[in-house]
Amino acid sequence: MPATRLESELLEQGEVLASRAEGGRTAARSAADLLRSAGTDYLLLGGRGSSDNAARYAQYLFGFHAAMTAGLAAPWLFAGDFPSPSLRGGAVVAVSQSGGSPDVVALLAAARKQGRPAIAVTNEPGSPLAAMADVVVPLCMGPERSVAATKSYLASLHAIAQLAVALRPDPEMEDWLRWLPDSRAQFDALAGSAWLTVVGRGLNYATAHETALKLRELSGTPTEAFSPPDLLHGPVAALGPSTGLWIVSAGGGRQPDRELTGALRGRAGVVVAVSDDEELLATADVAVRLPSGLPAWAAPFLAVVPGQVAALRLAELRGVEVDSPHGLSKVTLTR
Repeated sequence: MPATRLESELLEQGEVLASRAEGGRTAARSAADLLRSAGTDYLLLGGRGSSDNAARYAQYLFGFHAAMTAGLAAPWLFAGDFPSPSLRGGAVVAVSQSGGSPDVVALLAAARKQGRPAIAVTNEPGSPLAAMADVVVPLCMGPERSVAATKSYLASLHAIAQLAVALRPDPEMEDWLRWLPDSRAQFDALAGSAWLTVVGRGLNYATAHETALKLRELSGTPTEAFSPPDLLHGPVAALGPSTGLWIVSAGGGRQPDRELTGALRGRAGVVVAVSDDEELLATADVAVRLPSGLPAWAAPFLAVVPGQVAALRLAELRGVEVDSPHGLSKVTLTR
């Protein structure tokens, strides 16, 4: 029996993806139809916390798969007492498990006011966010009681992938979406790290950010995320023997290469590799092997789970109450 709500919800993730497959697909097709009929030129994406990291995944996936320009919103610009930026030719996709953050709701309100498509990805059909949406793509995952988002993050990725394939149909991608629900380390070596750095590129840039968020919020370990080029442009100087380096590299598509990670390996005290590359895994202190042949868009579904597990383990080692870490609450209202 899992000892905490967080552990229970980690184990539910495969079932969540299976349970939302049909309902999510239908809603995603409705959203894609709306985007086409409105002559959408670009997407503006919004969220907070883990939902913001899901939006980062969407930014890369919509460009990579659907050839659609997508950018991250600055919600502050839409929630103030001044006119919102123009959304001419655009549409808004807002991601929020609770659907309750006022500044994320304000994004959809601006789209509605300007007559542009407003799409909500949420677990709460009765939420303020859903009320503002033209189309709601439901997460269909039941309640998530742990403060740290696990199954809601994976469900959000799944919903975004369904929308991408609805915008540009791809039978192979549909097959992978059906397979993902059935896919199911020891991280003690990180316990001595004073801080952690996570790197990932492309579609796994979002994975790096979500892994860093989980490690930081659950264990209290200062953790940051970079793409490898950004890390090399200065922040790499902070790596040292007391630093843990977490590398996410899976799915091809210009992922961190062995030459780069080899150079970083010599700077960090402990290296974790989450990868399908056997040579990269062989250089790591902690190697987490992912299935070979993962498409680039599907790799983040599996690559994020080791980060969730590691965050839970580090929290246990440091005596953190993982279901209410560091006084955090499940829903944070931001403006």
